[in-house]
Amino acid sequence: MDIAAKSPQSEEELSADAVSGADKRAAPRFTLLIRAAKLIADQGEFVCVIRDVSETGVSVRLFHKLPKSDTFDLELPGGTQYTIRSVWERGNEAGFEFTEPVRVAKLITESGEYPKRGLRLGLCFPITVSTLTQSCEAIVENLSQQGARFSCDGLFAIDQNLRIEGEELNEVRAKVRWRRDQNYGVVFDDTFTLGDFARMAARLQAPALLEE
Repeated sequence: MDIAAKSPQSEEELSADAVSGADKRAAPRFTLLIRAAKLIADQGEFVCVIRDVSETGVSVRLFHKLPKSDTFDLELPGGTQYTIRSVWERGNEAGFEFTEPVRVAKLITESGEYPKRGLRLGLCFPITVSTLTQSCEAIVENLSQQGARFSCDGLFAIDQNLRIEGEELNEVRAKVRWRRDQNYGVVFDDTFTLGDFARMAARLQAPALLEE
């Protein structure tokens, strides 16, 4: 079993290691850096960054402790999922084995059903949506670094400016991009960093993961 664990050398690097000596029996190893992905566990959906991957395993960086789960699904931004099992954990890094062999080249070049969509988490939590003339309660149904989808009884126009805030969401300004019945898609004026996005997801679903 080869659980990839080599540290990447640069943000642009994507390389295959030569197989020699003790590595002759191991699967070819590839390095991926800053490849955001979604780790689906029993406790919810969490942000991770794929660091190394081979045909048999993958290592990721987290922004908090590893959630507890018998198995996980690793979902790429394009929607492709891989079932994995935890093998090791060191600080905010963890190694997993795939439950079935994967084609590394396909994983690296994954486009999937939504090739241009950013990483989205299926988070559900209440917010308040305000304009200059009204304020109403709403429910976020999914969240990304760039925007959100929420349901609300209020009526907002396309391109209308909104203020959004919640218990775990400091006030953000957003603009309506689409509307279908009582569902709205908005884009934030200022995007979240990946780390802030990851920690927000942990606070909403499993705050104990952030404890030292």
